[in-house]
Amino acid sequence: MSHLDALQLLPTDHRALLVGGQWRPSSDGARFEVTDPADGSVVCEVADGTAEDATAALDAAVAAQPGWAATPPRERGEVLRRAFELLVERADEVAALMSLEMGKPLAEARGEVAYGAEFFRWFAEEAVRIHGLWMQAPAGGSRILTMKKPVGPCLFITPWNFPLAMGTRKIAPAVAAGCTMVLKPASQTPLTMLVLAGILAEAGLPDGVLNVVPTTRDADLSTTLQADDRLRKVSFTGSTAVGRKLVEQSAPGLQRVSMELGGNAPFLVFEDADLDAAVDGAMVAKMRNMGEACTSANRFLVHSAVAEQFGARLAERMGALTVGRGQDDGVDVGPLIDAKAVESVTGLVDEAVADGARLLTGGAAREGAGHFVEPTVLVDVAASSRINREEIFGPVAPITTFETESEAVARANDTEYGLSSYVYTRDLARSIRVAEGLAFGMVGLNTGLVSNAAAPFGGMKASGFGREGGFEGIEEYLETTYVALPVPAAE
Repeated sequence: MSHLDALQLLPTDHRALLVGGQWRPSSDGARFEVTDPADGSVVCEVADGTAEDATAALDAAVAAQPGWAATPPRERGEVLRRAFELLVERADEVAALMSLEMGKPLAEARGEVAYGAEFFRWFAEEAVRIHGLWMQAPAGGSRILTMKKPVGPCLFITPWNFPLAMGTRKIAPAVAAGCTMVLKPASQTPLTMLVLAGILAEAGLPDGVLNVVPTTRDADLSTTLQADDRLRKVSFTGSTAVGRKLVEQSAPGLQRVSMELGGNAPFLVFEDADLDAAVDGAMVAKMRNMGEACTSANRFLVHSAVAEQFGARLAERMGALTVGRGQDDGVDVGPLIDAKAVESVTGLVDEAVADGARLLTGGAAREGAGHFVEPTVLVDVAASSRINREEIFGPVAPITTFETESEAVARANDTEYGLSSYVYTRDLARSIRVAEGLAFGMVGLNTGLVSNAAAPFGGMKASGFGREGGFEGIEEYLETTYVALPVPAAE
């Protein structure tokens, strides 16, 4: 699909702000360019929202909040169900646009559409299962009633790496719970979210429930909205540094916060692992989204007895991948998001090699246009190397060895992050011990894929707090009210 064909999904007048159901330019008329990371060309321009626009969006959300909260749960769920069906129907077109602005191969983009749509289907079903409690007080004489209410207007800030799914897993539970929202998509990839907003409107989402403000002036938007006491909830997916700032800004207004932040996922391979399965899982955990995922396997900790064999097999698989423009046939690995990302990833590789690591495959950026890095496997990586301490966010697999189970768990936990982890072993008792011992919000046991709309996604420590998806996901958007009901004894 050509640039022009992909852009037809987003009419020119929708390359704008969505406020109160109306597509409009920014208050100062500013626009910014969205570029194709495969060659740097300009895809189109989008309205660049201001602090004034952010306030207008919150005004619309606040105005829509009472009516949306009073909408029957079944009706809220039906909106999500219709949005799910529309998104599935248009999966190819949405995937093509996503690939264009973000760079991921079309197969990956279609996978993200399917994954993101599942949040609409899951929370369409959860909308009608919001319930409270009725019980007799332990001492008698009264009853305890609890009820759930929507938390209120929310601010969502989504990242560039999964421009659809990181939005749907926030929007879906908020819609189901009865909350309105202002959403700021990443300035690198705003187009997919603007298309999604149009789909939700077509599905029957009332004006003002979802307001979208693309902007390059991120700090202006977040500080303005978080200083407004009408905002009651903030959900952010992105870097730990930005997350800390948003949590700090939430303190004066005591806003509810959910933070899905950075990761440094260990991938443990024990000596008894099925190596074929481990290599397959490594390819999924490492190469999903070109390694640009917070769940991406970042450190490969492999038992010394199988490290050479595992490294050789992984290098063979990684080296056989085809790198190129995401929209081209047969491409496995698209470009990274920008030149800064290429510099960061190759810098980590160069430093690891300088520390004594050996390259089995890859290791360099591709010359010419676009932000491409070769799939890379490193062995003999020093445990103290910076590549083992920092999030790589690229197609690089550094391998270090361990000798004992306790050593593996200790080194896996030796990070400030605690999002995803992966374990390969055929020993059931070890599986349980290691899963219990890992300080991570998610553990993939003999699988390289943990993301699932029906499961609680989230981390601990510097990877943030709160959960998206699963039965837990909707609780992030609900408050509990307790009602005391005296019931005197009958005379």
